[in-house]
Amino acid sequence: MRIATWNVNSLKARLPRVEEWLGYAQPDVMCLQETKLADTAFPSLTFQALGYDAAHHGEGRWNGVAILSRVGLDDVVAGFTDAHEPDTDARLLWATCGGVRVASVYVPNGREVGHDHYRYKLDWLARLRVHLESHCDPARPLAVCGDFNIAPTDDDVWDPAVFAQSTHVTPPEREALAALEDWGLVDAFRRHRPEPHLYTYWDYRAGMFHKHKGMRIDLILATPPVADQVSFALIDRQARKGSQPSDHAPVLVDTRP
Repeated sequence: MRIATWNVNSLKARLPRVEEWLGYAQPDVMCLQETKLADTAFPSLTFQALGYDAAHHGEGRWNGVAILSRVGLDDVVAGFTDAHEPDTDARLLWATCGGVRVASVYVPNGREVGHDHYRYKLDWLARLRVHLESHCDPARPLAVCGDFNIAPTDDDVWDPAVFAQSTHVTPPEREALAALEDWGLVDAFRRHRPEPHLYTYWDYRAGMFHKHKGMRIDLILATPPVADQVSFALIDRQARKGSQPSDHAPVLVDTRP
């Protein structure tokens, strides 16, 4: 199975590029983030024509997550299923695809340290950890894919000094990510590709992409039944090139049958 994730930074603006990428990359399961579409505007028929069932959880102008699958799409659940108030942001979608429970996640950015949105980010990640404990089993196939807005280590940013005291690299954020891994998730890409300075996001400004000044914040976290079977992993930098790209590149992993 080929599992992929991509923050497309507006599916309306990027749909032709997503169609092109699906055509040549041929993922079995594709998680999308930051679709910026309402559910009624999501192009399900377009993906159906390409052979994909699709589920979407959106709110319109901001956020939005989707899962595309050509290996089945069952038990679709949007958001958290706990006793707390529903998240007003469309940031989380679950489905079972080819026997693997899949989540498409768009973790809050955090904006700046100490901001209310930073606290929301940490609370959101803690809520995800509780959801995993309550609804999932680390011994079963699970892949949590998406834009985590966290660079796991200093090897995942082009210059750690530039990001000092900024979001995406602070100890509380990294500890929250580590708590997900402590539950039983593995950074599937990193396990297969341990070399530093492989990035998934580059700011549009100042030629950051061409200067290779990026961050690795798009992750595929998987339980051992999935992560142990990964035979290939790739960040597709080609998809970040050309006309009107997203500021993120897609990430994919292949698992053995």
